[in-house]
Formats: sequence, C-alpha cells, structure tokens
Amino acid sequence: MTSTSSDLRFREIFNANVAGIEAYCRRRLSPDAVADAVSETFLVAWRRIDSVPDGHEARLWLFGVARRVVANVNRSADRSERLHLRLVHERPNASTHTEGHEVVLDALSTLSDDDQELLRLLAWEELTHAEIAAVLDISPNAVGVRAHRARQRLAAVLDAVATSSDPHSESQTSTTFESDPR
Repeated sequence: MTSTSSDLRFREIFNANVAGIEAYCRRRLSPDAVADAVSETFLVAWRRIDSVPDGHEARLWLFGVARRVVANVNRSADRSERLHLRLVHERPNASTHTEGHEVVLDALSTLSDDDQELLRLLAWEELTHAEIAAVLDISPNAVGVRAHRARQRLAAVLDAVATSSDPHSESQTSTTFESDPR
C-alpha cells in the first residue's frame, strides 16, 4: 500500500472509530489515562495499517487492541501501587539513612533549585562536568564554576547547622583562635 493510500485509510479508520474507542477506554480507565490509551491504540493501528481489516472488522480489531492497551495500563497501575505501598511500609535501612544523611538533605533543601540539581547530578547521578553541561545546556566550565559555588553554599549551611547544634562550638572556636600563635 502506498504512503498516501495508507494515510487516507488510517484517517478514515480513525475518524470512524475514535469516539467508540475513547468511550471504551473512558469506561475502563481513570480519566488521566484515557487519552494515552486511545493514542496507543491508534498508534498500533498506524504501525500495522496493512494488518487492519476492512469495514466493520476494523472496529472490532481496534477494540481488541484497546482491550490489550487497557490491560497494560491496568497492570502498570497495579505495579505502581504495589511499589508505592512497599515503599511506604518499608523501614529505612540504617546503613543508608543516617542522621547525617538527614542533615545533608535538609541543608541541600535550603539551596536554590539550580544548586540542588547541579549537586544531585554530581553526587547522586555521578555525572561528569561534560555530561552535566549537556543536561543543563551550559558549558563544562560553567558547570565547574557553578559546582564550586554550590559546594561552598552547601558547606556554609552545614557549618551553620553544626555551629547552632553545638553550644560549646562558639567558645571553642574563639579559644582556638585566641591561642593560635599566627
């Protein structure tokens, strides 16, 4: 089948069946999943246009495709719900979730969104400056400068937290500086 005749055939199939397929999906899925399911159904039809039967059989074929798409959406939602429940009920692992970890996350949350993202890309995703430059659409040199400044800001917040949590730190610091012969 030529490209033009395939396009025309798909448009005819789409226009004749989109309302019915949308209603089918709407009755079986949450409102936010309907458009994606309808799109996926017609994407399959587009890819397999030569396999779509003629006439009324095309409608039934589309319902079969929509049925499988709805089943996939429901399976995905079930997996997502099970994962969510597991994560909610799972206790944090002491080796990965320590008090220091909380302090760092709290300090990180005080930084700007840009600083947070940059530091997360560096530390959590372990990306290089060149890779981060591609992600953020900036130069690798700019990544280096911004990373240096973001680290300084994070260190300042962490120092402030450490100082405020230790009532003796002020007197120890001043004593240390006073006794320092430099």
